[in-house]
Amino acid sequence: MEKPSHPTILSKKPLAHTRVFKVEGLEIEYPNRTRVQFERLVSSAEGAVLIVPLLGDDLILIREYAAGVGRYELGFAKGKIDPGESWREAAEREAREEIGYRPQSLAQLDTVTLAAGYMSHHTHIVLAEELVEDPAEGDEPEPLEVIRWPLKNWADLLAHPEFSEGRAYAALLRLLHHLNRV
Repeated sequence: MEKPSHPTILSKKPLAHTRVFKVEGLEIEYPNRTRVQFERLVSSAEGAVLIVPLLGDDLILIREYAAGVGRYELGFAKGKIDPGESWREAAEREAREEIGYRPQSLAQLDTVTLAAGYMSHHTHIVLAEELVEDPAEGDEPEPLEVIRWPLKNWADLLAHPEFSEGRAYAALLRLLHHLNRV
């Protein structure tokens, strides 16, 4: 009998559910027959979008309070994909709500995970171009600060103390690769 090439999930059970988080317990058996218990945060199947808006030669960033780290963070517009919504629809909606622009051109640069060892979450990194002013009301608790950042100063952005989220780093590097700048 051939051994499985990857671990087998033997059982799943809900452990906790809040307004935002769902925690699931897993029993996993590895090909060497070792059994372990894991806990993971389960996200929606749709995931999220992170939008990298380009307006001319400038990135459009937002500065918003990040409760997880207890300070303001500089980054890109982002948000969850609502049930029944495509990544394109979510990216357009979030861009309008968070930076006040509707992109005429959207391209998916990549899909990344967060802490894949214990989270099921995935984020689509989306390049937004041909931006037209068209703000929409969002669900943020305070107005977001919108900042134009010259793309040529990308190294300064990476060094900025408020630019620390891993998804934002990945998005910037995917954009630079897409534009053949790295």
